[in-house]
Amino acid sequence: MSLDLSNYELLWPPELLASEGERILSASDLTSDSSWINRATWLITEALAGTTAVADFEELPDRDAPTDDPWSSTTPGWGSRAGMGKREWFTELVNRAGELRQAAAPRPYWPQRRGRGLSHDGSTPRDARRDFARLVGEFEDKGYLVEVFGEECVDDTSDLPDASEVIERRLGIPHLWPLTPETWDEDTFYGLIEVFHDLVSRPRTRRYHSYSGCGWHHSEFHNGPARILYRGKANELLREAGIEYELAGEGEDLGRLVAVTDDARSSLVHQALNDSAPDITARVRHAIALFRGRDTTVESKRSAIVTLAGILEERRALLKDKLGRDEGALFEIANRYDLRHRKADQRGDYDEAFLDWIFWWYLGTVELTNRLIASRTAG
Repeated sequence: MSLDLSNYELLWPPELLASEGERILSASDLTSDSSWINRATWLITEALAGTTAVADFEELPDRDAPTDDPWSSTTPGWGSRAGMGKREWFTELVNRAGELRQAAAPRPYWPQRRGRGLSHDGSTPRDARRDFARLVGEFEDKGYLVEVFGEECVDDTSDLPDASEVIERRLGIPHLWPLTPETWDEDTFYGLIEVFHDLVSRPRTRRYHSYSGCGWHHSEFHNGPARILYRGKANELLREAGIEYELAGEGEDLGRLVAVTDDARSSLVHQALNDSAPDITARVRHAIALFRGRDTTVESKRSAIVTLAGILEERRALLKDKLGRDEGALFEIANRYDLRHRKADQRGDYDEAFLDWIFWWYLGTVELTNRLIASRTAG
């Protein structure tokens, strides 16, 4: 009988649970290596809300039941997990990660519905800073900062790295740990969001050290899944606070705050970054990073446009073949306006929004030429 997922809620992106779960399943011989159970338990603890899924997993036998096992699906108490062992249960959970319901904040309670609840909706920068400090605390509690900050143990008296110095070496600002959000200005706040993206690393294993109540010790770190999870949670925090920046998930500016765009433009960026030929990929990445960075300027937007125009110039023969004489219109803007050649007779009296329009037009045209080249190659 199939696994009942109705009582489980997902805290992670489903694809992240699937990839980390598949890694556990493929990393060892599950018929003999019991250590996979500890890894799987830790993954379930992190990825799913509450303790229900962990409890269900721990109740199962370590080995899958044979087909003639007397504990069949008709036996009371087994329910939808009839005949399952840990391996079968975990495999099905991983394979069906996309079916799991995402955990959501509870619906408003009576005081909130009556307008009497505490005002804490993350709508002010100050609230966002406190929420971010709590978010970092959650990652710290789960061992995501152990690789860079170290971890105390009663059996190890060696000194741990100074966390403030670790941050200062990257950000250039001293005394930022422990986090004190009430002291941050805007640049410090945004800088810390970017710094912790680079510091977090997921421990894939943990062991409990019972001596003198020492606690959990974490190991086998990997920053890939940690950064995916961190970006998702940090970007959700920024959206709820009404801050129009997000951490980039790909490109030259990976993990850096960039301007939020609509879904269509985000899709265009993704396609341009992933479908470009190797000979232009670095330039496309650089142009996108120049244009969408939090610290972007008019000059950096011009540079981004010039970079894209250069790519299109190299593909001018292709465009002329498809567009005829109309291909000249693509370059007239770059040549007649104050963008590329910067001559005295070129026009420069236009609003910055005009640069945005040209950038997206040129990026869309680069993506168009990518598809034309791919179609020609396939043909």
